[in-house]
Amino acid sequence: MIKIYKNDEINTDIREINNLEIDSWINVTTPNSDEITELSKKLDIDEKYLIKILDEEEQSRIDIKDGIQTIIIDVPTEIKKNKYSVNITNPLIIMQVRNKYIVTISTKNNNVLEEFISGIVPEFFTGKKSRFTFQILYKVALTYIKDLKQINQKINKAEDLMQKSTQNKDLLDLMHLRKALIYFKTSLKGNQIVLDRIIQNNIIDLYEDDKTLLENTIIEYQQAIEMAEIYNGLLNSTIDAYGTIISNNLNSVMKVLAAFTIVISIPTMVASFMGMNVPLGVFSHNQFSFLIIVLISLFLALIVAYILRNKNML
Repeated sequence: MIKIYKNDEINTDIREINNLEIDSWINVTTPNSDEITELSKKLDIDEKYLIKILDEEEQSRIDIKDGIQTIIIDVPTEIKKNKYSVNITNPLIIMQVRNKYIVTISTKNNNVLEEFISGIVPEFFTGKKSRFTFQILYKVALTYIKDLKQINQKINKAEDLMQKSTQNKDLLDLMHLRKALIYFKTSLKGNQIVLDRIIQNNIIDLYEDDKTLLENTIIEYQQAIEMAEIYNGLLNSTIDAYGTIISNNLNSVMKVLAAFTIVISIPTMVASFMGMNVPLGVFSHNQFSFLIIVLISLFLALIVAYILRNKNML
């Protein structure tokens, strides 16, 4: 889907327009082959180049070619997979085309650009391409931080559940979270490298009004990376604790079963001795002999159970 938007400092409300204009923003979401061809013709960009950068496995990087500055970063996205909510990252492409237009291309819907479309981002103008680029980078960092906080809440919830039960589903949830944190940490470091290169090589024109925004963007990325590393460490500790608890629970069950086996074997042993084909003296003629044998068996079993209980084996 291709949509064109425009606003300026006079007409601040973002509006959708039908035709391509100077200083407009072309937003492309999940494009099909026909839309890629259309975009290639409108912007005079090699179609093969567009297909290449739309690869979902494309790494975060910067490319400058034929007056087109292309920035590829990863943005966090949540998808449904086998009834689980899974956090992944997908590439977001930002292109400044010959200083005339700014183009954003997403292979999946993301909330970052929706904020610009809805007009809730302050000081956003489609003609100020450098600021717009930094604003996108800043919003992406904030989205990572928000998602990381949600992941931390899920980790805390898993720790609470771990005190009550240890089910396979809980462990699978933690595995999905660990996978998400690995994706996030890798993508954040890639995005930070892109940001560092933008600053060091002056790839994007930096205006005085945008310096504070750039500084805030750098700080947010550093904070997001630190959060991802901390939460990853916490999650690894939680998963290790899960394994230890499961092992301890299994040992406890085996210990109880072993103790129970010993206790119930006492009556069997007594009955076996009394059932041997040997003279039993007074027991053979006593009408209460069966009851006496049962009481002796129970008494011995209780003594053994008491001893095992004192040794924390039952």
